Amino acid sequence: MAGSPGLKPLVAVCQVTSTPDKELNFTACAGLVREAAQRGACLVFLPEGFDYIGSDTVETLGLAESLDGDLLGRYAGLARDCGVWLSLGGFHERGRDWPTTQRIYNCHVLLDPTGCRVAAYRKTHLCDVELEGRVSMKESSFTNPGPEIVPPVSTPAGKLGLSICYDLRFPEISLALRRAGAEILTYPSAFTVTTGSAHWEVLLRARAIESQCYVVAAAQTGKNHERRTSYGHSLVVDPWGSVVAQCREGPGLCYAEIDLDYLHRVRREIPVHSHRRPDLYGTVAAGPAP
Repeated sequence: MAGSPGLKPLVAVCQVTSTPDKELNFTACAGLVREAAQRGACLVFLPEGFDYIGSDTVETLGLAESLDGDLLGRYAGLARDCGVWLSLGGFHERGRDWPTTQRIYNCHVLLDPTGCRVAAYRKTHLCDVELEGRVSMKESSFTNPGPEIVPPVSTPAGKLGLSICYDLRFPEISLALRRAGAEILTYPSAFTVTTGSAHWEVLLRARAIESQCYVVAAAQTGKNHERRTSYGHSLVVDPWGSVVAQCREGPGLCYAEIDLDYLHRVRREIPVHSHRRPDLYGTVAAGPAP
C-alpha cells in the first residue's frame, strides 16, 4: 500500500553497542544523534541501555544516576545543540526511593529540542526469563517495576507512546496506548540473540498491525561485555505491518518517514479499533458443557 506524496517528518533510529564505559557510550550516541540531525531527522531514538550495560548487578547499580544527574544533563544539551527530540529508551535511574530500596528503574526519557524532559516512562514488565543453557535474566532482582503507562506525547512526527523492550510481549500496553491516541509506538530494546532471532521482528510487526501504529525499535547490537551479546536489527514498521527501515549489522542509523495520512487511511479501511468488543474482553467465566 502506497502512502501520500509530499514532505513528511523524518525519524532516525540508532543502533549501538553499549559497554560499561559511560563516556565511550555517550561519545558514540552523540555522534549518531549529530549525524541524524544533519540528515534532517526531527526525532532520534536510542535503545535500552544507551547509557551503559553493566557486566554484573553490582556494576549496573553502581553506575546508575538520577534523572537530574550529569548524564541526562549532557543529553539535554545535545538535544538543544542539535534541535531534535530525543527518545532515550532505557536509562538506569536511581529514583527517589534509592536510599531505602537500593533498586533502580528502567526509564524511557523523552526530551524536546529545548532539552526539557517532557515524559518519563518506567518499564512496567520486567524481564525474568530462564531458557535452560541459553539465557538467564532476572531484571526484577535489582529493578523496580514502573507504576503506570504514560499518555502519548505529541511530537512533530506524531503522538508517541513509550514502552521498553520486554513490554513488546504484552499487547495490552500497545492497545492501551492506541486507545489513548498513539500514532507511533516505541520499543527501545536490548534483545538477546536467542530471543531476538526467534521473536523480534514478528512481535514488532504484530504490534504495528494490531494497533495500526508506526512501530520504532532502536536496539543494542553486538558484544556488550564478556557475558552479553545483543541481537540488533533496529527497525521501523508501518501501520500495515511492513518493515520500512532496518539497520545493518553493527552500530549505525536507519531512517523512516512518518506518513500520518497513510496511517489514517489504514485505520479507515480496516477499522478494527471501532470493531473491538471491550464488553467481552474481561475474564472468561467457565460455562456449562455444550
